[in-house]
Amino acid sequence: MIEAGLRIDVDTFAGTRDGVPRLLDTLEKHGVRASFFFSVGPDNMGRHLWRLFRPAFARKMLRSKAASLYGWQIVFAGTAWPGRSIGRHLGQVIREADSGPHEVGLHAWDHQGWQARVGRWGDDEIERQIRQGTDRLGDILGRAVDCSATPGWRTNQRVVDVKQRLGLRYNSDCRGSAMFRPQLGDGGLGTPQIPVDLPTYDEVVGADVRPEDFNDFILARFKPGRLNVYTVHAEVEGGIMANNFDDLLARAADQGIHFRPLGEMLPDDVRTLPAGRIEAGTVDGREGWLGTQVSA
Repeated sequence: MIEAGLRIDVDTFAGTRDGVPRLLDTLEKHGVRASFFFSVGPDNMGRHLWRLFRPAFARKMLRSKAASLYGWQIVFAGTAWPGRSIGRHLGQVIREADSGPHEVGLHAWDHQGWQARVGRWGDDEIERQIRQGTDRLGDILGRAVDCSATPGWRTNQRVVDVKQRLGLRYNSDCRGSAMFRPQLGDGGLGTPQIPVDLPTYDEVVGADVRPEDFNDFILARFKPGRLNVYTVHAEVEGGIMANNFDDLLARAADQGIHFRPLGEMLPDDVRTLPAGRIEAGTVDGREGWLGTQVSA
C-alpha cells in the first residue's frame, strides 16, 4: 500500500460550476477521498494574459496548449467583463463537496490577484485577502474554515506569519518533500505545512511527456516512504482531462495507491514534525517564483 494525499485546486467560476460536480462523481466511482481548495471571490483569471509578455509564461501556455486545456471562457474571464463572484453564485456546489467524505478549505479570495501581487502586498492586504476568503467560505459551509492552500504556491514569510493569526489546522502552501512546521518571524514554529512533492499535469506535458503518456509518468513517481501529495485542477482533470483522471484513479487502485485528504496525513501530535522554512524558489515547468521548503 502506498499512502498518498490528493489535493484538488478550484481556481475559477467554470471550474467550480462544471469541474467540481464531475470530479465528485469520479471520486465516488473509485471510492477516493480528497481535499478541495476553493477560490470564492471574483474570477479574474483572464487577467493573467498580460503575463504573455513574459517569455517563460508564453512558452508554458503554448507547451501545455492552455486555451484548449482550460477553455476560452476561463482564459478570458475577468477581462472583457467583470469577474463573477464564485462564492456568491456557486455556494451550493461548494456545499456538495463538503457534504461528502471530502475535506474543504480555502484556496483564495481573488486567485489571479494573489498570484500576480502577493509578493508586493504588505501584511494588512495579505490578511484582508485571506479573511475575505475564509469569511465567505465559512458562510457557505456554515462553519469555520480550518485549512488552506495558496494559489500557485506563492507563499513568503509574510504569508506564513499572517496565516498564523487565523488558527488553521494546517496549510499546503509550498513545494517540498516532507511535512514540517515553518519558522515564524518571531522565532517560533507555526501551523503545519503539507507541501506538494509531485508535478502537476501542466508542468510536464509538452516538456517531459506527451499527454497520452502522462498517467504512466505520474504513477511511476508514487513511492513508498515519500510524501506523495498530488495536485489536480477542477478546470483540467474535471474538464478536458476528465477521462484521463478517471483512468489514473483506476490504475492507482490497481497499483495499491491509497488517496486520502491531506488533513488525514498529519500525525496525532504535530509537535513531532520537524522545523523548516519557506523561501522563494522555482519549479521546472512553472513560471515565476513560488514557496519552497527549506530545512531549518
